[in-house]
Amino acid sequence: MAKSHVRKLFIIFGALYFVQGMGEPTAGLLSQPIRSMLKGWDYDTAGIATFMFLLGFPWYIKPVFGLITDFIPIRGFRRKSYLILSSSLMIAGYLAATFLPLSPAFGTVILIMLLFPCFGVAFKDVTTDAAMIEAGQPLGLTGRIQSAQWGSIYAAGMLCGVIGGWISQHGLQRLGFLIAALLGIVALYIAIFHIKETPRPELQRGQLKRAVKVLGKAARTRIVILVAVFYLLVNFNPFSWDVLYVHMTTELGFSEQFLGFTYTLNSAAAIISCILYGMFAKRVPLRLLLHGSVLFMVLSKLIYIGLGSETSAIIISLAWGLIYMVTNLTQLELAGRYCPPEAAGTVFALLMSLSNLSVGLSSILGGSFYEAWKPVWGTDTTFTVLVLIAAGFTALCWLLVLFFPKSHSETDQPVNSIAD
Repeated sequence: MAKSHVRKLFIIFGALYFVQGMGEPTAGLLSQPIRSMLKGWDYDTAGIATFMFLLGFPWYIKPVFGLITDFIPIRGFRRKSYLILSSSLMIAGYLAATFLPLSPAFGTVILIMLLFPCFGVAFKDVTTDAAMIEAGQPLGLTGRIQSAQWGSIYAAGMLCGVIGGWISQHGLQRLGFLIAALLGIVALYIAIFHIKETPRPELQRGQLKRAVKVLGKAARTRIVILVAVFYLLVNFNPFSWDVLYVHMTTELGFSEQFLGFTYTLNSAAAIISCILYGMFAKRVPLRLLLHGSVLFMVLSKLIYIGLGSETSAIIISLAWGLIYMVTNLTQLELAGRYCPPEAAGTVFALLMSLSNLSVGLSSILGGSFYEAWKPVWGTDTTFTVLVLIAAGFTALCWLLVLFFPKSHSETDQPVNSIAD
């Protein structure tokens, strides 16, 4: 395979993930500005968490998007057509939100308008992952491409932190919506002119039967189940992000601009982690990598107990970015290796949706507990308890690691059994 083709794959998938990292409403450029807007409307922690949970709904049904892109082509195209559609949803939703009055009276309308780009970004994510697996799996490049993708997302995160903090500090949410709409145009350009796909109308026959067969085989595969449960446990984090946002801005008194700066530091550290993972992960035995990722993920959560000053916030943000990304990339590579190519979008999306659901539910629970417990225990003790709960759920992943394959070579075996 020509190096130019491989380089092009890295650029295309990296660019699409960069747009996703900037344009995703719940975790991108607008994540902090939306929370800031809601806090200005007198939403408490639980209210902010609920709004963000509802806004993140498309991420919990990613398997539906996977089924659509895998088995319902438009004019024979499974990937290109849906990348165009998802980009259009992103543009339309953000443009509509740009011209709405930003007041509590229009809160529900704004939520609905923001759901359009969230649907678009989530659908784009599934379709991009499916195209990446189809292109990268035969070349053995899924891990490296995912490393590049996540490096791109966190490169976007560096900008999101600084710009999002500035937007929040000055109440310029409308400008943020407009910027996100322009990013959707970039994604639309890539989908139209740089995504090459040969029409495959034969996929229109027996779609449902094929989907049920492939998903049934995947569901009976031990490694897929292990990865799914691992994702549920490791991402159950009741002190982040909504609790952390309110705790840092209200209780600790950090400015919106400083909070955005910590997000930038987090993203910068994650990029370094992506680079190191791409360079050295193949040299580390898989089981050792899994044990190490769980250990350091537990520690990365426990260090939040020391959160109190701006200096501690900076140190914690850097440590979290480095450690979390190793754990995330390890599991993404496992998921990528076990997704059958003919249903790559669906199976991969199922695993990712479980992760997103765990994040969303734990945020709601964390927000409710934070508001209920702080009058009794105080904010510091309540925050510490939530951190300990998060670390405990992550520690449970050690039980699962005992059942993971001992080496990278073992991970290739079940792929054929699923696809055949």
